[in-house]
Amino acid sequence: MQLFIFQHAAFEMPGFITDWAQQRKVDVQITRIFDHEAFPPPAKPDGLILLGGPMSIQDTARFPWLTQEKSFLKKWLKTGKPVMGICLGAQLLAELLGAKVYPNAQKEIGWFPVQKNAFSKHPLLNLFPENTLPAFHWHGETFDIPADAVSLFSSEATQNQAFVWNDQVFGLQFHWEVKPENVQLLIENGEEEINQEGIFIQSPEEMLHGLDFFDISRQLLFALLDFIFLSGKNKPVAGSR
Repeated sequence: MQLFIFQHAAFEMPGFITDWAQQRKVDVQITRIFDHEAFPPPAKPDGLILLGGPMSIQDTARFPWLTQEKSFLKKWLKTGKPVMGICLGAQLLAELLGAKVYPNAQKEIGWFPVQKNAFSKHPLLNLFPENTLPAFHWHGETFDIPADAVSLFSSEATQNQAFVWNDQVFGLQFHWEVKPENVQLLIENGEEEINQEGIFIQSPEEMLHGLDFFDISRQLLFALLDFIFLSGKNKPVAGSR
């Protein structure tokens, strides 16, 4: 299997996604679109992951490649092949499917739990035995759930944390992919944001404390990626809590 990853900023990297690909013997190609690397032909990859980024999806004047990426994603949807978006990536997918993307009532930065939506019966949620799961966040915007999509998770600060559409498009507002070094890079490059006041903004010490959160996130991410890209639909993740 060949998986392409679109990277939107030098300091927002794949983290645990790379570890998963190595363990599963998945060939990964990273396209650094912020550095004007060329998009692959939509027919080439078997799967696609869109990482996060500090920009808004509306910042097309500052980042013209956003327009090019949106055009690519329209073509990608027609292939029927799976795509997962994280944070900015999820917002791009939500907009592509006709949903609104807009500023959230509160910025959400740090470790805050997400809850499975009780009304959702999508089999993906069966991977996670517990209803409340740890998740790392770094966002100031949110999205509406696209029409015909299923809402998967919510948090105290953000109602719409994840969705799945047509079992092809998966959007996560939060970050299960981050390692401690990824969070450190976010802190170094987002100092202005974390110096603001907010009830859902943690200190750098809080974000980097508690390595068990990173380990749990890794397990949750591996189960999710198996489900999306390797059809591991009957393998509940061990150790989630």
